[in-house]
Amino acid sequence: MNDKAILTCALTGVLTNPQQHPVPVTPAQMAAQARDAFNAGASIMHVHLRNQAPGLGHLPSWDPEVAAAVVDAIRAACPGVVINLTTGVIGRDISGPLACLRRVRPEAAACNAGSLNYLKIKDSGDWAWPPMVFDNPVEKIQAMLDVMAECDIHPEFECFDVGIVRSVAMYLKAGMFKGVPELNFVMGVASGMPCDADMLALLPRWLPPQAVWQSTLIGRAEIWPVHQRTAELGGMLRSGLEDTFYLPSGERASGNGPLIAALADCARRAGREVASPAEARARLGLASCPT
Repeated sequence: MNDKAILTCALTGVLTNPQQHPVPVTPAQMAAQARDAFNAGASIMHVHLRNQAPGLGHLPSWDPEVAAAVVDAIRAACPGVVINLTTGVIGRDISGPLACLRRVRPEAAACNAGSLNYLKIKDSGDWAWPPMVFDNPVEKIQAMLDVMAECDIHPEFECFDVGIVRSVAMYLKAGMFKGVPELNFVMGVASGMPCDADMLALLPRWLPPQAVWQSTLIGRAEIWPVHQRTAELGGMLRSGLEDTFYLPSGERASGNGPLIAALADCARRAGREVASPAEARARLGLASCPT
């Protein structure tokens, strides 16, 4: 209960249209949003990359030079910050994520820990998008982990369902990775775990020994009581424009800074202080800050 809370800002995500929502796209925009979140208490920036061509900022990019420009800009704006780079990609071709990992060598990277039917349905009964599989078989996960080990990158396992949470302990036992296990309980995807405080309270029992856990909560104002429960249970906290556009009041957030300030309030109400970047590195077993 008294462990300091590591705050992560999920800066931008994928596919959200920057013409409709205040998501950053360019390196300068990403750095400015990261600085606001850093000043509010975020010690980790979870980074997705956007296409830099005019009019295409809603699309992802796996250009290693885009990755370098974005990461360099964030590090310059936020001295000591921990970079957590996305690797999520559908299909067997993972050359883009691997090239970005090797180019920027972030301290941490997300590793999707299992497959999921990624679904959403409208009130009309029509699919919000064509049903798809977010495929993450073990051989794909191992290939990601091998490059992370090669580049001294800490894996953060994103878990969309209970079976995926339980799988991470098996990955550790099988020798697929080393170091401090870190699991991220992703709640709020329509075909995954719901954003539910009672379910959240059950999940830590299936963690590997010495694991660190956090929650990613997707939704509107209803996510904030579950963020509070995360803080009370000793989990680490994540939010940002990738996950929500709404503050606890129900008002739309103007950017990432106010969302991270609200997370810090959750931690302090639970009697926990906010971890500095150096304290986050120590807790996760990361290398010292790059110079």
